Amino acid sequence: MEQKPFDKNFLIGMTLLMVMWGAYMYFSPNPTPETTQKTQQTAPNTPNKVTNAAPIPLDSSAAKAKFGSFASAASGVARSIVIENEDSKYTFNTLGGSIQKVELKKYSAYDDFKKGNKIPLTLIDDDNSTMALEVVTNTGKVDLKKLYYSTENQPSVLKGNEETKIVFRLNLATNQYVEQTYTIKGKGYNIEYDVNLVGLDAIVQNQNARFYWQDRLKKLENDLTENRRAAQINYWQTEDEFDDLGSNNLNSDEREIIEPMSWFSFKQKYFVSGFITKNQGISTAKLKAITPENDSTVVKSLEADVTLPISDLKTGKGNYRFYFGPNEYSQVKDVANGFHRNVYLGYDFVKPINRYIFVPLFNFFEGIISNYGLLIIAIVLLLKLILTPLIYKSYISSAKMRILAPEIAAIKEKVGDDQMKLQQEQMKLYQQVGVSPLSGCVPLLLQMPILMSVFFLFPNMIMFRQKPFLWADDLSTYDYPISWATNLPIIGNHISLFVVLMTISSLAFTYYNNQVTPDQPGPIDMKKISYIFPLVFFFVLNSFPAALSFYYLVSNVITIIQQQIVRRFVDEDKIKAILEENRRKFKSDSGSQKKTGSKFADFMQKQIALAEENRKKNEELKERVEAKKKNNKKQ
Repeated sequence: MEQKPFDKNFLIGMTLLMVMWGAYMYFSPNPTPETTQKTQQTAPNTPNKVTNAAPIPLDSSAAKAKFGSFASAASGVARSIVIENEDSKYTFNTLGGSIQKVELKKYSAYDDFKKGNKIPLTLIDDDNSTMALEVVTNTGKVDLKKLYYSTENQPSVLKGNEETKIVFRLNLATNQYVEQTYTIKGKGYNIEYDVNLVGLDAIVQNQNARFYWQDRLKKLENDLTENRRAAQINYWQTEDEFDDLGSNNLNSDEREIIEPMSWFSFKQKYFVSGFITKNQGISTAKLKAITPENDSTVVKSLEADVTLPISDLKTGKGNYRFYFGPNEYSQVKDVANGFHRNVYLGYDFVKPINRYIFVPLFNFFEGIISNYGLLIIAIVLLLKLILTPLIYKSYISSAKMRILAPEIAAIKEKVGDDQMKLQQEQMKLYQQVGVSPLSGCVPLLLQMPILMSVFFLFPNMIMFRQKPFLWADDLSTYDYPISWATNLPIIGNHISLFVVLMTISSLAFTYYNNQVTPDQPGPIDMKKISYIFPLVFFFVLNSFPAALSFYYLVSNVITIIQQQIVRRFVDEDKIKAILEENRRKFKSDSGSQKKTGSKFADFMQKQIALAEENRKKNEELKERVEAKKKNNKKQ
């Protein structure tokens, strides 16, 4: 029975799919989290959470023992102050001079969104988030966030270019005080934060201050498992090095860092809370990412226990910044050096494509197209239009290989199973007719980074969050018109209709491509294997954002249409005539030592000839050795 030829184009496609499959497996740990610590676990010396209940007052002796020189501020009345700008609503409290609550006015949690409630998204509050600022005094450690401050600020609403400062002061004596100042602008998600210890050299020792922040991340999105994979602590070291803790991990983890840091952030899937230093930076840090065992209301508990130079706090250089907002590239890129790395854009080889091409492209189309499904279609059409020359060149190469298929089959029948001879004769044929075997591969290879780029980009694009299209309520998560209560292995508890349609389109594209691709000899029927990978990716992409599945669906459909159009402009008879003309020129020029064909074909021909020559030498040497052995036996 005649064996079907080996399909080079589908070998490249298989390689791409395997790379994507490997990327998915790399980012997908075991679905059952194995936690080593409970959510409620806190760091040693973790401060108590601020609650609305009235604090238990300390008597003077107890306050003096616990707070030393700060005992006078150990009791008081907690008062909240609300400051709003165009994007956020901040609640501050005189107890600790702290940020008590942050609400993002333009966003809603997924559960509220599904119920139709347009409630601002609460990113942090005093139930889930705790901060401490601890200094070392002559009588021991004092947490400045447990003391009462005074302020003259009143609630206000800011707009446009307006700006306000919220000043919390704790007076000890004349020219001795602690001051915390928050600066908020009329729009944006940054809060400038300044801490100043004035005239306290005799009270506060010159030991680094301790800043502690624990945030039990609220469930803001649909898929709890995927959100736990995305929840992590990111940090930027002063040597311009980025790292993270807890990324793509359902288990708990912790790390101690002794290198200086410029900032750290608590990143969720689409939102991020960050602490940024402006001067000396963070000296050391202990980071923890704890996955709760039985609490589905908390994504992860993230903790940062860091040290700040006390000299900055005493000399007016305790200047910091908070960021509470969407993890959107246009918003985070100017927060601090390297802060844009909170938005994951893929591996290094695709990151520039996403950063400089896809992100600006999506932002541009978002400004002119309000329907996000149509936006995806417009972008795919634009990309396919730009890639048309590559697709045309690839189709021409495929047509040439189809024309040469009978001759390649004849060579196979002539040389039999001698693979070296087969390759040598094939390269001779390619050289004679002026065909490069790589001419069809290069266009496909150039498209691979685009396929990989969107694979990493879409799961991290907040622009699709809670944007509906057709039957999908939210393009940033999977669509699930078919779902059930029990989680099944691999597929989970739903079937995404966009993934089903994408799989059908991939199978249709594979079928069409197999019809126009010539058979080639080989031990494996790649045409049959090529049907397996669309089915594999059905399970891979079933829990990915609907926007990504729809992108691949549109891309497959447009590619089929595009190739049908290209096919109508390709005259295979004309191509065959050109190949025959190249063959005649090669024969006429062979006597004058002129070369016809591609440089690659010439190179491969030389390499095969060299390999053949070496093979013959080795066989001759082997024959001489065998002959010598026989002579020795006769003697």
